[in-house]
Amino acid sequence: MSILRDKIIDLIRRAGPISFEQFMEMALYAPGHGYYLRDCQPVGREGDFYTSSHMHPVFGALLGRQIEECWLTLGNPSPFFIVEMGAGTGHLANDMLSFLSSRLVYSSLRYVIVERNPHIRAHQQQLLKQHSSRIAWVDSIDALKEPVTGCFLSNELLDSFPVRVVQMEAAFEEIFVGEYRHEFVEVGRPCSPEVARYLSEFAPDLASAFRAGDRTEVNLQIWPWMESISAKLAEGFVLTIDYGYPAPDYYCAERNRGTLLCYSGHAVGEDPYQNIGEQDITAHVNFTSLKRWGEDVGLRTIGYCPQGTYLISLGLDEVLPELEPDSDSFASARIRNLILPEGMGESHKVLMQYKGERTPNLRGFALRNQTKLLT
Repeated sequence: MSILRDKIIDLIRRAGPISFEQFMEMALYAPGHGYYLRDCQPVGREGDFYTSSHMHPVFGALLGRQIEECWLTLGNPSPFFIVEMGAGTGHLANDMLSFLSSRLVYSSLRYVIVERNPHIRAHQQQLLKQHSSRIAWVDSIDALKEPVTGCFLSNELLDSFPVRVVQMEAAFEEIFVGEYRHEFVEVGRPCSPEVARYLSEFAPDLASAFRAGDRTEVNLQIWPWMESISAKLAEGFVLTIDYGYPAPDYYCAERNRGTLLCYSGHAVGEDPYQNIGEQDITAHVNFTSLKRWGEDVGLRTIGYCPQGTYLISLGLDEVLPELEPDSDSFASARIRNLILPEGMGESHKVLMQYKGERTPNLRGFALRNQTKLLT
């Protein structure tokens, strides 16, 4: 039995059942023992999963091209901040900055990485040494001293936000986690007012579509996250890349087991109560909530589309020859995984939001802009 498992069981014995959100928070972020706060790198060949930035450097190069366009759209401000939240190994930052190092924008860039794990931060600092004069680290968004002009960026961050879990019985109940004989047991309780409001707004017809035992997730932590970003963004963009759906596609009868998944050793599981602190726990993103809650805090959605279309629209065919004049079949397979529907091309979505008085028209959404799906 792990130390973290014992800590959670001890908490339940003292305080009673905890929400699944609190359980997931501890499993992923408990200091020293949570999955993302261990002295261990979860991403890449030696980790438990890959992200797009590990597929091929062209991903970071294309996002760099998007950043350059954002900078031009705002009138070439200096400094122009890139604030990356959940930077992982630092490969995305490295690929973006390496691509931009020969561009005019580079001298204006200030790259801030939000990272609270000191072990991962040390790894990032080692990888990014050649760009060290451009980079700073903070523990949280709120630690930024003042509002900045630039772009807040995340790639596969929101799927790791702890979620509430609800299950249909006579009505929706919220899942709490209890303990019996040193094993975790689920306990149904009436939904809290905030969960009930969320379901009413984003899944108004789900109760009639679900049968007893069907379940799904509710991510309430996106709201304060967006509030924090808006408070620290004077003018600029919020670029979010993750796997997920518009609300009608997320909350439907076909998805009656929800989207909660666990990752360990590049294998996928569905039991969050095993290997606590040693496996990732994720849930897909409701992009409709990002759009609506963003609008509530002054962030206007200007683009939404699948990742594959987005990367092609940014000029994949133009950038790739710059990086690899003689691309081999292995690299080509990884690029296909980035853009094709059977890879990350359709499952991963790209959302761009903007705060300010301009009307940006960004190249990444020229081929396909599906913001109407989020209304």
